[in-house]
Amino acid sequence: MRATTRLALLGTSLALVAGVTGATAAQAEDGSAGDITIDKVVINGGKPVVVGTTNAVSAKVSVTATDNSGIAKATYISGWGPSPNFVDIWFDDGDITCTEVSDTTSTCTGTLTFDPQWGNGVVNNAAAATWDLAVSVKANDLDYIHRDAATTFKVQRASKLTVNASPEPVAKGKTVTVTGKLSRANWETDKYAGYATQSVKLQFRKKGSTTYTTVKTIKTNSTGNLSTTVKASVDGYYRYSFAGTATTPAVSAAGDYVDVK
Repeated sequence: MRATTRLALLGTSLALVAGVTGATAAQAEDGSAGDITIDKVVINGGKPVVVGTTNAVSAKVSVTATDNSGIAKATYISGWGPSPNFVDIWFDDGDITCTEVSDTTSTCTGTLTFDPQWGNGVVNNAAAATWDLAVSVKANDLDYIHRDAATTFKVQRASKLTVNASPEPVAKGKTVTVTGKLSRANWETDKYAGYATQSVKLQFRKKGSTTYTTVKTIKTNSTGNLSTTVKASVDGYYRYSFAGTATTPAVSAAGDYVDVK
């Protein structure tokens, strides 16, 4: 059996765990028996899980555990965001694969799926936050361990950044106007929306160079738009670059070339 829930408003994740595993809410709390340990937990290679507005995003989870009798299986792995956001709860249906590292240690792997289109596209933007990863593992001698927060990870709203420098070409010493827009996924509308009042760097790369240097830093307006001016000096590429926030990843626009006459 598998229960799949994805970034949607579906009630409390604790109640779902109880319903799926047949446990009570109290039994879903942290606990263990015997000498079994969880040694290492990694999700998405240690990087934030970045979700847009259309496609489901998969994140690999790896759990390494040790017991003197060897590891039997991981019964479930689930991501828990700010209530009521959570994703994919598995247990013992082939979705989690455990591979022996030694007689006492195994690494169990599986995939969490984050789908912004689940539930008719009704998704809570508050899910862009730090999540807990819950893990339960059993040993061959029936020792067990459960941790509601075996590790933490970030879920972020995907970002986009555009740039346009004009006029092209431009006379040396004349003004170049550089416009653009910073936007990010809105999971409640399934569209990208402007990201307001964010600091963004205007950068320039001289023709023939591989390095961008920062010209100035400006802020997006209330709709995420950017606009500033510079004096044209040499041929090269202008771009905007955003350093990111806790809820939104860093992004840089592709450079826009300006020919200076």
